[in-house]
Order: sequence, then structure tokens, then C-alpha cells
Amino acid sequence: MMLNSIIALPLFIASLSAGVMAGVYFAFSTFIMRSFDQLGIVKATGAMNTVNEVILRSWFMTLFFGSTLLYAALAGYALFAADLAGRWWLFAAGLIYVVGMFLCTALFNVPLNNRLAAAGVDDSSRAEAWNHYFVHWTRWNHLRAICSLITAALSIQYLVSQG
Repeated sequence: MMLNSIIALPLFIASLSAGVMAGVYFAFSTFIMRSFDQLGIVKATGAMNTVNEVILRSWFMTLFFGSTLLYAALAGYALFAADLAGRWWLFAAGLIYVVGMFLCTALFNVPLNNRLAAAGVDDSSRAEAWNHYFVHWTRWNHLRAICSLITAALSIQYLVSQG
């Protein structure tokens, strides 16, 4: 089979992007969040709030939105290109990424970020906010890491099988 030239380069870029995103989320899930937690509540909330502020002005946002748009477009193309070989695998990759990475972030991680940023400065409210944040944000982040990794794997498999 010959890979459809319309999607070859976008899918290659998207698969690299999903891999990078999986790595970022993996790092947060496996050691960054636990490191922050070991700093103590005041330092942990300060560090995470700083990450959440800085990330909005970083290249991460280009990667985050760009990869989401690429996978949404690829999934849409796969859905409507009836003659595209293996199209359901490509559609699955896009759907997993858009739902499991992007929507998870928008619906769960970002609201938790906002809640942490709005936490009071007294010790009890900050401790309650951090403890809730640490557990729930990390769980949702695990999902983002797994979905990004699965998407990268499906994309690479698709590229290899169609190439």
C-alpha cells in the first residue's frame, strides 16, 4: 500500500507532537508532581501556579493546540475518505488524542489549575486545595499521558503499515 500523500507529512508531524506531549505528561505523572508535593504545601502550590502561568506563554501552547488541530483534521479526513486504507485506525488515533488529551485538559486539568490558583492563603485552605489538586490533577494527567502515547503509537503504526 502507498501512504496517502495528503496526510503523510501532517501525520508525521502529529505523531512526533503526540510523542512529545506524552513525554511531558509522563514527566509530570512520574516525578514532577511528587517532587512538588515533597516541597511542602506552600512551595508546591507556588511552584505549580508558576508552571501554569509560564506554560501559557510558552511554545508548549503551540504544540498543544497545533497537535490537537492536526489530529482533529486527520480524524475528520479519515472519517470522510471512504477509500483511505486503514482509515479507522487513523480516525481512532485522532479521536483518542482530541478526547483523551485535549478535552481532558480543558474539562478537568484547567479547572483544577484555576481552583489551585484561587486557593486562599491561609494554611488550611491552601492545604485542602493542594491535596485535592495533587490527587485529581495527577489522575487526569495520567490519562493525558496514556492517550498521547497510544495516539503516537497508532500514528507510527499507521505510517509504517501504509508506507
